[in-house]
Amino acid sequence: MNSDSQQLLSTLHDCAAACNHCFDACLQEEDVKMMAECIRLDRECADFCSYLEQAIMRNSPFIKQLAALCAEICEACADECGKHDHEHCQHCAKACKACAEACRQFA
Repeated sequence: MNSDSQQLLSTLHDCAAACNHCFDACLQEEDVKMMAECIRLDRECADFCSYLEQAIMRNSPFIKQLAALCAEICEACADECGKHDHEHCQHCAKACKACAEACRQFA
């Protein structure tokens, strides 16, 4: 596995962890209804980053296409999390932006 793949794996892992943390923290917020889209996209993004991580490790022939889609999902999650002032949302938005960028470069 080359260093580009290793770097992307690390970024995907960090993004999934940030999304999972945000997902859990959003469920603890007072107005959970207001956080619904954030929660939905956190879940989607964490799952897809984890899936792409697995695909890279097993050398899937679809890595470039998956990375392009992952970039879109991460961007959507970053946009949604960025709308909220909570620290966990801002941290997640930052991780998602970094991941979207890494996925685009890889794709």
